[in-house]
Amino acid sequence: MKSILLVISVALASAAVAAPAPWYQWRSTANGAIACSQTPLGEGWQKSSGPYKDARCEKRIVVK
Repeated sequence: MKSILLVISVALASAAVAAPAPWYQWRSTANGAIACSQTPLGEGWQKSSGPYKDARCEKRIVVK
């Protein structure tokens, strides 16, 4: 019983510190268009800048 409670408490504690994925600006190699996404947009897109906290790519994440 104690081991089950330990496993549950460890699982809950690790979920509590999980952070959302960062956002990045992506630039199209075809026409230079810019998009904000957490994942690569596919062939023809290159990571332009980031990481950002928000979906509009306005609030940069300060990396130490």
